[in-house]
This record gives sequence, C-alpha cells and structure tokens, in this order.
Amino acid sequence: MALMKPPAIQTFFERLRSADPAPQSELEYGNPYQLLVAVVLSAQATDAGVNRATRALFSEIRTPAAMVALGEAKLVQHIKTIGLFRNKAKNVIALSRLLLERHGGTVPSDRDALEALPGVGRKTANVVLNVAFGEPTMAVDTHIFRVSNRTGLAPGKNPLQVELKLLKRVPTEFGLHAHHWLILHGRYTCKARKPDCPSCRVADLCTFKGKTTAV
Repeated sequence: MALMKPPAIQTFFERLRSADPAPQSELEYGNPYQLLVAVVLSAQATDAGVNRATRALFSEIRTPAAMVALGEAKLVQHIKTIGLFRNKAKNVIALSRLLLERHGGTVPSDRDALEALPGVGRKTANVVLNVAFGEPTMAVDTHIFRVSNRTGLAPGKNPLQVELKLLKRVPTEFGLHAHHWLILHGRYTCKARKPDCPSCRVADLCTFKGKTTAV
C-alpha cells in the first residue's frame, strides 16, 4: 500500500470540508451525558439502531441520577433492540453511578477519567472528547480503519496504529472534524464491500489499486 503524500492529504481534506464544512455525529443526544451513553450503546451497533432505541429513553432520562433511578431492568426494556443490550445496560448504570460519585454528575473532559468508566474504551473516550469538548481526537471505528488503510492515508495493523498515524498526518486545520469526515466517507462512499469510486470526490488522490468503475 502506497502512502498518500502530504499535498494529497491536504487536498483530500479540503474537498471533504468543502462538501460538508461542519459534520456532525449521526448519534442523537441532547447533552454530554446522553452522548456518552449513546456512544457506549453504539459498540457493535449502528447509529440508526441506537437512535431508534434512545429517542424515548432520552426524552425521559437526561442525567446520571435519572438513569440510576430508572434502574437496569427498565433500561434493558428501552435498549433490547441493540446488540449486547444486557451488558450495555449494566455498564450504563455503573458508569452513571461513578459519574455521580466521582464527578458530581458531570461528564469529565479528561481521557483517563473517561476510560475509567465501565464500558468506556479509547474509541468512546475519543468521541466524547471530540464531540462534547472540541478536542481534535481520532476515534477509529471500522469505517476510519478501512478508509485510512484503503486510501493510503494512514495505514496500520490495528486501530491504535491508525489513530496515532492520523494524528501525525492530518493537517492541524482539519483536526477537529477529520474523524467525522472519514466516518461519513466510509459509511456512504468508501463502503466495505464495494466502494463507490465513480462518485468519490477524492478518488484521484487515493492509492487504492482496486478502484471500482461505473457500471
């Protein structure tokens, strides 16, 4: 896999920015706590599936205290359409308790504090730090991992390698929104089974040798 060169990376993100200047998470939430819960629920699930499950939940539950009061059994009923829902319900109740005990019911803006919460790994912490607190993190999900490797932008053998390489290779001016541009590009254009290269706005910059052609 040939590495994408710095001038191409600059153009790559300029084009993605031009098409979508201020990309947003496709998860629905009303505050940092709801965002944290939604991201925890989204592991091995689609954003659309999480949104369907959380609309009614988030209309009632806006704080860790309200979630703890709801209880695990009732939370399970809200999220049972999501994969791994029993374990996720346990984690959400536990992290809500810890937010109350350690952080006064607020979501911390510190990576270590976030990753100390049940069900919160590096990717989840990166999403919260970026979306809720405006930090230029790279939350490497399956889409970003694929796009980074396939295009030659930041190839790596695992998500952490890709994350660290993206942090080095993505120009600072694009840092805030880069992970959303890459997620959306992977979700809708650079798809897993058959990338839509003919409609891709950055196809000429990509080093992928197996580009698809229009039928």
